[in-house]
Amino acid sequence: MNWLVPLSDLNFGQEEKDAVQRVLDSGWLAMGDVTRRFEQEFADFTGVKHGIAVTNGTASLHLALRALEIGPGDEVIVPSLTFVATANAVLYTGATPVFADITSEDDLNISPASIEEQITEKTRAIMVMHYGGYPCDMPSIMEIARRRDLYVIEDAAHAPGAKIMERSMGAWGDIASFSFFPNKNMTTAEGGMLTTNDDTLAQKMRTLRSHGMTTLTWDRHQGHAWSYDVVDLGYNYRIDEIRSAIGLEQLRKLRRGNERRAQLTNLYREMFRTAVPEIAVPFSQFAWDSSYHIMPILLPPGTNRARFAEGMKSRRIQTSLHYPPIHQFQYYRENGLVPRKQLLVTENVASREVTLPLYPTMDPSSVELVVSAVREAVREAHEPAVSKIQPS
Repeated sequence: MNWLVPLSDLNFGQEEKDAVQRVLDSGWLAMGDVTRRFEQEFADFTGVKHGIAVTNGTASLHLALRALEIGPGDEVIVPSLTFVATANAVLYTGATPVFADITSEDDLNISPASIEEQITEKTRAIMVMHYGGYPCDMPSIMEIARRRDLYVIEDAAHAPGAKIMERSMGAWGDIASFSFFPNKNMTTAEGGMLTTNDDTLAQKMRTLRSHGMTTLTWDRHQGHAWSYDVVDLGYNYRIDEIRSAIGLEQLRKLRRGNERRAQLTNLYREMFRTAVPEIAVPFSQFAWDSSYHIMPILLPPGTNRARFAEGMKSRRIQTSLHYPPIHQFQYYRENGLVPRKQLLVTENVASREVTLPLYPTMDPSSVELVVSAVREAVREAHEPAVSKIQPS
């Protein structure tokens, strides 16, 4: 499809090309010194002691759970309004994801009150997801976790650079997971990162990342070892030097990219207030620092969302959904992985949410095009209420 305004776009330049070429010229492609620099610079950016780069964000979630020894018989509280990998990673360990509701139509993050309602004697951890780059209420969630002796894992895939009171997302929980998929605020094509301040957890995740081995190919290449032992059932979740080199360049663009996203988001909000006031824009009362990963809106009640999406497509404006609730997916329903209590706010929001284009290289004129298209598509997709008056 030849989109007039795509949902997202890469912010790549000559810097990334040169970085890749330097790796190719070096003759060393597997995980090595470039990856170590990427890990350290990302950890410094996030304000934590350790960064552990991995092959993708899902792998990072799995490693976080494994490092915390989550397994069969355990429960992990998760939002349902998130990408399915958040809950899938819990299932990989043999544990059970338990779904909590979101806070409100304005705050689409997991609700601390709903978390508290889901805790049982089997609960071992809370996994939050900072929706759209807007931080969850981490002060409240950390207070619950410490009081109930629970681990906290941050799914920070949307939130590199987001902060609460100058403390970055990825520095609040016991472990945090980031994704560098192409539609994220920074990308390595595929890739992910774990962050933690715990030395023991960091070492465990590094070991699990590479087959449970005590030394790596890079160590042996440098002459630091000539053999290795296997001390745990690990995985091949390694990243490579090419992707780490791209990651270093993308990290240097992240702060400015987030600032540009903020400007575009504010422009969207201003234009919707006057041009399409019936559209609800979540996080309008948000007080903390976002990374502005996506631009979610809520369609007015009575709008046919499929018809709206077709109207946007006909105008060559790409849209998406973030997200179909996990508990409504066929696999989860057929395996009895359903909420203990109906997630009323999640289901209401998920039925009306649409994600609009947002990326650092987008210009204000494109925002104007999108808002104009939304105004027209909403009117075309409105379904008038059916009269309850019966004919005489």
